[in-house]
Formats: sequence, structure tokens, C-alpha cells
Amino acid sequence: MQPDEELSITLPVEMANFIQGKVSLGLYGANSEIIREALRGWIERERRLEMLDTGIVQGIADAEAGRVQDIDEIHAQLREQFTTNYNQF
Repeated sequence: MQPDEELSITLPVEMANFIQGKVSLGLYGANSEIIREALRGWIERERRLEMLDTGIVQGIADAEAGRVQDIDEIHAQLREQFTTNYNQF
């Protein structure tokens, strides 16, 4: 684990009040916990967006290369799969 690095940030009053309110309610032990949680969420969001972008690029490349399926065929396959799985119960 890397050592912590101390940063100083300036926030709008509304954000600072929001953070301080959560700490005063006992939901967090310190302001920094809230900032860390928010950053973890942001990092996860960025990771997911990168995965989505990669998938879109791959989908476009597949379509341009002719690697596509007819939507009616896909619906039929899904319907059959759903019916088979549903009837197992």
C-alpha cells in the first residue's frame, strides 16, 4: 500500500456543508473519508466508461467487417432460451 499524500482543496460552500453534515451525523469519521469514497466512485465510473467505449469501438469494427447478426434471429434465440429456462422450473 502506498503512503498517503496530503492535499489541500477548496470547495464551494454547499459541498463543504454537505461533507461536514455527513461527518456530524456520524456517517463518516472524517471529511477525507467522504472525499476518498467519492473518488473511488469516480474512478469506477471512469473504468466502466472506458469499457463501454471499448465495446462500442469493437461493435463498430464488427459491423464494418460484416460480423453482425439479424435482430430477428437474435430475438428468436433469446425467446427459445427463455422458454427453455422457464420450463425447467
